[in-house]
Amino acid sequence: MVNRVMILGSINVDSIYQVTRFPQPGETIVVKQKSYAPGGKGANQAVAAARSGAKVSFVGAVGADNDGQEMVKTLAENNVDTSRIAVDPDNGTGSAVITVDENGQNDIMVYGGANQAMSVAQLNDLELAGTDFIVAQLETPQEVTLAAFKLARQQNIITILNPAPATELLPELLEYTDIIIPNETESSLLTGISVNDEPSILQNAKFFKAHGIKNTIITLGEQGVFYVTADGHHGLVPAFKVNPVDTTAAGDTFIGALSSQLSPNLGNFESAITYAQRASSLAVQGMGAMPSIPLAEEVEKALG
Repeated sequence: MVNRVMILGSINVDSIYQVTRFPQPGETIVVKQKSYAPGGKGANQAVAAARSGAKVSFVGAVGADNDGQEMVKTLAENNVDTSRIAVDPDNGTGSAVITVDENGQNDIMVYGGANQAMSVAQLNDLELAGTDFIVAQLETPQEVTLAAFKLARQQNIITILNPAPATELLPELLEYTDIIIPNETESSLLTGISVNDEPSILQNAKFFKAHGIKNTIITLGEQGVFYVTADGHHGLVPAFKVNPVDTTAAGDTFIGALSSQLSPNLGNFESAITYAQRASSLAVQGMGAMPSIPLAEEVEKALG
């Protein structure tokens, strides 16, 4: 069965600077190479889900500019339904400046633009019938996400929150989140509990559950992914060992791919995570966010 996934999120155009190392405060360094690529957490996750076979729709906003037109075109070319993407006449399309060092690590600065100007009114007449999952991040207003999650809860649609970039969350948003997917840094910032071993991860999951979230998935980089389900089942899915070129889209690829594979009854956490981990491991071996996201057949081939 094909998952129907709605992504509520950000759309950015990325400027990517490749450097040998990151500069120190006040230091000027030489950029080895500069490039542009479509991106934004929401757009990346939508493309990752679509390339892994999900039927994907998108709720977001772009500016009335060339970047916005190109981003909508790019999403459509990747089989994402763009009919709910609004054009904001007052704010430009979101953008990001990404610096990547020779080890594949990155620094990212984001301009919200039309993403941050989204309003709850954009959800008027939002059609959710038949949707299995709705996925959101924190590059768009939390009030909009909360309103969408409330609509989803009324129709028994699973809500997935990627709390990135990490910031203080609306308490009510947690109550309407079914699955939260932070990385270890984001989880620690949200809970106040450092993630450094299994007991601390379980404490993080306990915190989220106490605030209304039954399922927790914490990505741990090269260590893998730890999950805790509503019934308390938990485990670590190891990462695939690769030599990363650019880790920019790693988390977004993981979340999009996961939403394409996870059963709506949430009965296949481990196998869905394994697939998403493999997709992410392929993505980090290419430059740029969206361009490096793999197709389903590439993931399946890599899984063997």
